[in-house]
Amino acid sequence: MGIGLVIIGAGGRVGRRILALAIESDQFEIGAAIERLGHPDMGKDAGLAAGSKPIDVVLTHTYPTGAADVAIDFSQPEAFEETIDYCLKNGVALVSGTTGLSDAQRAQMKTASGKIPVLYATNMSVGMNVLFWLVGKVASALGPDYDIEIVEQHHRFKKDAPSGSALTLAENICTSAGLDFPEALTHGRSGKDALRQKGTIGMHAVRAGDITGVHSVIFGTPGETVTLNHTASNRDTFARGALRAAEWLVGKEPGLYSMADVLGRQG
Repeated sequence: MGIGLVIIGAGGRVGRRILALAIESDQFEIGAAIERLGHPDMGKDAGLAAGSKPIDVVLTHTYPTGAADVAIDFSQPEAFEETIDYCLKNGVALVSGTTGLSDAQRAQMKTASGKIPVLYATNMSVGMNVLFWLVGKVASALGPDYDIEIVEQHHRFKKDAPSGSALTLAENICTSAGLDFPEALTHGRSGKDALRQKGTIGMHAVRAGDITGVHSVIFGTPGETVTLNHTASNRDTFARGALRAAEWLVGKEPGLYSMADVLGRQG
């Protein structure tokens, strides 16, 4: 028997890849594939809808009545409360990559982590999580004489801006640089008097075509520029990271975890 897995947002761009790669790995047993009511693939075999083999599990908007080992949530914030409720009632570990959560939803997640293991990450890519760690180290090493700008690029259909990953980058930089988050952020610039202000971080969101995800952090001072960049060429990097996190989370004590815990990163 593989790891019992429920996927929320299974009909989305990342959700389909999580489902297909989970089937391919033979490490998971798909217990349910959940998607919003009205999705065009509703009622179809979830494996076939994901471009894989049939698994005798249909894409549905109804949460299962039974337990599973772990749930992976890559849906929209609107589904968050129902997902948390299902996991709490059934003792299911939760891996969430849903961005755009409200402060109240984040608080709800923290409360739930007192009863079940919860892993939350704005980006499940292993490489991106290394970048999350690096930007704080670089900001601390370079010091306040370096201006900091963050540019994130995504496809035209992404709803939230700036991306959750860009906000995580900014938050880690603020922590290391002693800046207030999110007060230090300047979202874009316009006008005839738009000089950057010392102690701020510029934040810029690009939405175009089918860009999977590009995040650049620019550190600049007169005489030199240091740029850290992460480019996702396809969504498999997020899906593989989510599955890695799910395997790691099963059997853990209740608590709120991150991808840094999965990667065993210290300091």
